[in-house]
Amino acid sequence: MHKLITLALVSLFAANVALAQTPAAAPAKSAKPATPATPAVAATPAVAPAAAPAGGCEARAVSAAGKPLHGAAKAAFMKKCQKDMPSAAADGKSTQQNKMKTCNKDAAGKKGAERKAFMKECLSK
Repeated sequence: MHKLITLALVSLFAANVALAQTPAAAPAKSAKPATPATPAVAATPAVAPAAAPAGGCEARAVSAAGKPLHGAAKAAFMKKCQKDMPSAAADGKSTQQNKMKTCNKDAAGKKGAERKAFMKECLSK
């Protein structure tokens, strides 16, 4: 019985070695020399925030080379982008939170179905 188990283990080991992945071929040399990773400070968007498309900060989180940002560089960019974006209230539009505050003040004294209908109308504007 021990010989059978030993033979099975040896054959599994041999099959594992035989089927192991071979190392990948070396990539072709390009004319451009390899550059070290750029620091997060150098990974700024290629497009200025004011001239960027209306796709939002997530869509604009790309490096100067056009590659998507990741990790700390993306977090720093998103924080700055969201801070620099004009607020909805500055555009003349009120945010949902501001609408709720205004409608709640206006709905003072109303109860039940009357309040519900008023709030629905007020929030839909």
